[in-house]
Amino acid sequence: MSGKWLLWASLALVACTAVETKDGYRELTQKGGPTLTYVDVPLLRECGKSFKDHNRNGEVDPYEDWRLTPGERAADLASKLPPEYLSGLMTIGHTVNVPGISSMSVSGITYNGKPYQESGAEPSDICDRLRSAIENFDTRQILMAHSDGPETIARWNNKVQALCESLPWGIPALNCTDPRNEIKATDEFNAGSGGICSQWPTPLGLAATFDTTVVVGFARTVQREYRALGFGTALSPQADLATDPRWRRVPGTFGENPELVRQLSSAYIHAMQPQVNCIVKHWPGGGAGEGGRDAHLSIGKYAVFPGGRLKTAMDAFCLDSGGVMPYYTVSYGQDPSGENVGNSYSSYIIDTLLRKQYGYEGIVCTDWGIVPDYNGNPLTTGGKCYGVEALTRGERILKALEAGVDEFGGEVFASWLMESYQLWCGKYGADSARARWETSACKILVPFFRSGAFENPYRDPSEAVKVLSDPEAQALGEEAQRRSVVMLKNKGNVIPVISGDKPKVYVPLRKIPGVYSMTGRLKKAPCVGYSVDTAEVAKHYTIAQSPSVADFAIVAITEPEGGIGYKDGRYMPISLQYSPYTAAKARAVSIAGGDPAEKSANRSYKGRRLEVENASDLDLVRDTKARMGDKPVVVLLQTTRPIVMEFEPWADAILVAFGVRSKAFLDIVSGAFNPMGRLPMQFPSDMETVERQLEDVPQDMTPWRDTEGNLYDFGFGL
Repeated sequence: MSGKWLLWASLALVACTAVETKDGYRELTQKGGPTLTYVDVPLLRECGKSFKDHNRNGEVDPYEDWRLTPGERAADLASKLPPEYLSGLMTIGHTVNVPGISSMSVSGITYNGKPYQESGAEPSDICDRLRSAIENFDTRQILMAHSDGPETIARWNNKVQALCESLPWGIPALNCTDPRNEIKATDEFNAGSGGICSQWPTPLGLAATFDTTVVVGFARTVQREYRALGFGTALSPQADLATDPRWRRVPGTFGENPELVRQLSSAYIHAMQPQVNCIVKHWPGGGAGEGGRDAHLSIGKYAVFPGGRLKTAMDAFCLDSGGVMPYYTVSYGQDPSGENVGNSYSSYIIDTLLRKQYGYEGIVCTDWGIVPDYNGNPLTTGGKCYGVEALTRGERILKALEAGVDEFGGEVFASWLMESYQLWCGKYGADSARARWETSACKILVPFFRSGAFENPYRDPSEAVKVLSDPEAQALGEEAQRRSVVMLKNKGNVIPVISGDKPKVYVPLRKIPGVYSMTGRLKKAPCVGYSVDTAEVAKHYTIAQSPSVADFAIVAITEPEGGIGYKDGRYMPISLQYSPYTAAKARAVSIAGGDPAEKSANRSYKGRRLEVENASDLDLVRDTKARMGDKPVVVLLQTTRPIVMEFEPWADAILVAFGVRSKAFLDIVSGAFNPMGRLPMQFPSDMETVERQLEDVPQDMTPWRDTEGNLYDFGFGL
């Protein structure tokens, strides 16, 4: 390109557009075209419009032409890229924390060869491991876990985008995130929750509103916040049917009713896209783990379908999403060929069912960590190559691609896919390998173009702070919290306790159980304290020091800490009750079993006894009622799943919530807000009905009936 042409283009650019220098990047606005953000990539002019010259060849290539459709642009770029770049695009979720010093960080994280604390790096800087993944393995989809704040995240995004912009082809990053808008982080699948974004109930709590408009408002708020932070992909919604109440991931679902789940997940997806690409999970349904165990650990690798309801689970999915994520589980006994492998390795689950029967043509993205080797420890979260443990890493990737997978989640590198590329060449030929990789890369690139990442990948840190502190968004989240609270009991209409004259309330101290990881590791030690914000209580009532002078009592408790289904080398029950439980009615022989590291294929826990850590919650309610006498006892229950309501006979009123702040409870207790929530799942009468229910069948338990005759069934709420 001649210097004269460049001078003319620069003058034309100044005349027809406006360029503003921002926080480490430039922003060009133009009439009749998208805003362009960049650091030093050349700009081209064509037909009076500006385009970014990503590959710096002096021409507007089809993939650089925002006038074309996302599909046309993706096809052009995929056709140009060598296999190594295609392989890099086929990886997603190289997990990082900002800065890389949290408890979730992988050991050995460095900045310029030094630990973060010694490096002098800013929190928004790129760690060495991620820089290498971008530069050497062509990673372009990064999972952000923990973070410092909106300004830091936006600046980190901009540094990542500047690095990507400087590399051949100029392919930006499409950063992704697990859910971040819950009150607190409880597991690795919502590790970003707890205060940066607006705070809403868990999805199970959103389901308790039974209102798609609430979910639409939630999704639109989340979309705006994600965009401000630089996230282009949401690893949500979770459309699994929560057909087994013991499952650890129940709070991330919209409950167990297929129609409600389908409606709410569809509302979420359509409100998020195309600005933020959704990956709906977990195909064909992860809520049917035998015994309620979760597949993040090999103890939960099998999903079972004793009720023959696999189709019910699949029908609940809204497949208008940009991506679909299969779960780790082996859908045991479902493949007519007799093969039992993890869903991402199953041609029957992916190709026959998802692709052909349900007609899905978008991205199929594996869950995290299905490729690495299994180390034989049932309580580690790595190496979830269920059913294909004997294959090599390259052979596993090959099998998943043959099944219809497009991209691989977690710590997977382009070099690993290149091993599989050579295997594919040997098995099907080089032309077939090229076509297969290009097909997946084309699908993966469509959301990059559809979301505008190629034109406008940079984010203004000050705008991120503004969006993330929006009082309207916070108010919407608080309203959803109130609407999600379910009143289960109100004997004698003791609620509301009008707070105008500041009645005296007794709030007993509670033995707060420890906080455990999904592997059963203690993360926070047990303590004594309150599970309700006493400062919030004091806004409405005078806190009494003893029951004798109180007008009523508030007892705040949480669900039974029922374990993970495995302890001391043995399978154990997962209990939903406070009192000690012996699994006398459990299956004598498990439906599924078999693991390279196990001596027996029988995973039964029949006859085994479990004591939950917070059995004292039952005593607390009972003892408080005894001390209060005829005066009312109001129980506030925070739970992530259904439980056996053993304390109910000693409670005059019960409010249940699925992840709310104390204010939502107190607004209802005081009469400032009328309860609206309804149960999104059945609450069981006892553990025997939990054992009798079939893991894949919704709403098949006998519900709890309280002393007032209320049946705690799906949809119930006073």
